[in-house]
Amino acid sequence: MPRHAMTKAAMKIPTETQISAGGAVVRHQETGAEVALISVGKPARWQLPKGLVDSGETPDIAALREVREEAGLVASITDKIETVEYWYQATSGGRRARYHKFVHFFLMEYVSGDVSDHDHEVNEARWFPLADAIETIAFKSERGVLEKVRVAISR
Repeated sequence: MPRHAMTKAAMKIPTETQISAGGAVVRHQETGAEVALISVGKPARWQLPKGLVDSGETPDIAALREVREEAGLVASITDKIETVEYWYQATSGGRRARYHKFVHFFLMEYVSGDVSDHDHEVNEARWFPLADAIETIAFKSERGVLEKVRVAISR
């Protein structure tokens, strides 16, 4: 296919912006800091709880809601970690779209709840020692978030 034909086809794919938010929930145990991860998809992958910011919602409120829904935890925000940005394509409602995604991640302190109280979208939620979470997490960008968490909680 000629290069200009691919460019023309790519230009017909609509681009949408998506804003999501999530959190790295930390609890301190005698053995050290632990962070809650969720397992989603088939094949399963471990990641931080996160989801779309609803209309009228702020990223911090959305992050707290997503942590409650996906990880079963109530937490309090102690700091903003960073905003991760990436592009992906997906089919929704029978049409292909290109998404420019922004995910606001917050550092959170565990308040209450149980990881077994996660919603149906999640295969499993589990506490991991921070070092193990960094090794287990599926996405490089979220590994970077956890590295920043390690630095922030060691101060």
